[in-house]
Amino acid sequence: MDKLHTLSAIANDLTEVMSAEDRYQRLLDALRRAIPYDAATLLRVEADKLIPIAAKGLTPDVMGRVYLRSEHPRLELICQSDTPILFPADSPLPDPFDGMLASDPEALQHIHACLGCPLHVNGNLVGVLTADSVTVGAFDRLPKQYLQTIGSMAGAQLQVADLLKALEEKAERQGQIASDLMQDVALQRGWDILGKSPVIEKLRQEIELVAKSDYTILVLGETGVGKELVTRAIHRHSNRRDKAMLYLNCAALPDSLAESELFGHVKGSFTGASNDRAGKFELADGGTLFLDEIGELSREIQAKILRVIQEGEIQRIGSEKMMHADVRLLAATNRNLETEVQAGRFRADLYHRLNVYPIKVPALRERKEDIAILAGFFAERAQTQLGLGEIRISEAALQLLGRYNWPGNVRELENILSRAVLKASQRSQGEDYLRILPEHLAGDLGSALYVRPAPACEPPAAPRQNLSFREEVKSFQIQLIQAALDRNEGNWAAAARELDMHRSNLHNLATRLGMRR
Repeated sequence: MDKLHTLSAIANDLTEVMSAEDRYQRLLDALRRAIPYDAATLLRVEADKLIPIAAKGLTPDVMGRVYLRSEHPRLELICQSDTPILFPADSPLPDPFDGMLASDPEALQHIHACLGCPLHVNGNLVGVLTADSVTVGAFDRLPKQYLQTIGSMAGAQLQVADLLKALEEKAERQGQIASDLMQDVALQRGWDILGKSPVIEKLRQEIELVAKSDYTILVLGETGVGKELVTRAIHRHSNRRDKAMLYLNCAALPDSLAESELFGHVKGSFTGASNDRAGKFELADGGTLFLDEIGELSREIQAKILRVIQEGEIQRIGSEKMMHADVRLLAATNRNLETEVQAGRFRADLYHRLNVYPIKVPALRERKEDIAILAGFFAERAQTQLGLGEIRISEAALQLLGRYNWPGNVRELENILSRAVLKASQRSQGEDYLRILPEHLAGDLGSALYVRPAPACEPPAAPRQNLSFREEVKSFQIQLIQAALDRNEGNWAAAARELDMHRSNLHNLATRLGMRR
């Protein structure tokens, strides 16, 4: 009877109007009535990768991972099969979800029953459904025909979810559906903006709304929050997505080079100009230009950018010829441009032109529920870069990550996870998995910072009894400098600008504090 109820629930959901994420979770909920699993995943097939789109009973970082078929023999066997596969309890093939059971995340090899169903639609493999149990023989009595029916209906769920998603987002294009629904993973995974927190969902909605326009967009946010990801998502969902999106980091160039990069030059216009050269605005004609850290540009260059926005006119350095370009401008900054305008460092007219539709990217401390997903993604990236085996993140380590305030945001999280993976690999001694533990994390900024981080914008708490006033001040100075360095990826000049100090003064202070030699 449970099996009939399960099939009935899945069939009813096929006709219900709901979000894709709700549809996937309802599918796993329905299956649990008749399949006694402890953990289950629904994965989408994209070429040689499997992308998790729903999971039950697993640690949250699984949703940030990508599973290469070539690296996971069980998943590869499921993909190659036409029928469900029940792996024997003594199978020598590693289970991709060992060490990730939410009920026992420290266990490495407690999964004793493993079931895999390939999901086909019209003869094409679109996904994989897996179920795991700690009980030996948990799936042995399930009829094979029943499992095949489950696989067919689950594949239909994938197809329906994608079809509805495409119809909603492409209705203005006269009902034209996306060319390949099953490969459109970027839509489901948030255009590589990982996370499920309310603030990230709101950000995605803003991106979808503004991408349809041709407005100039100003992306605001602290260093390391992912402003470039937001601009690329806007371009990818705009009417200019078939054209190029060019990028220029305005903080990385002196004024003389920045002007040439933006507007181009003619041969002989200055020393070193040996050939004619087109600038970014000219090359981006018909497409999108992203100017990162636009607040770093001089007022002279700001005036020329304003002319491009207002008139669409470009003039190469050394040329009298005026050219026209149709460019959508996206800009980003971590500066407060209103303050910069009041201080006379940024043109008010350009600010108002850029600020047609501002988008603020939330800081990581505002969406801590996304940390586990991001941690899984970065751990897997480090695993690939270092050529290591499977990596698991302990529950204690995830809790430690959640207690930190992340002044360097997502970029800081990526750096710390990369270092933690490297540290874990050095201490691994023949274990099946590398496991990231709290001690692999705390050494970066000091365990005290992780447990009770001091906000960079606030004064230190009252001195602790075991520290003198001088020692407390020294400790706070070190924290401020280290936080600024983390936010600027170790760049001392950028850290000095952020701290409003001359670079040589910062070097001298760091030397006195023992941070430099």
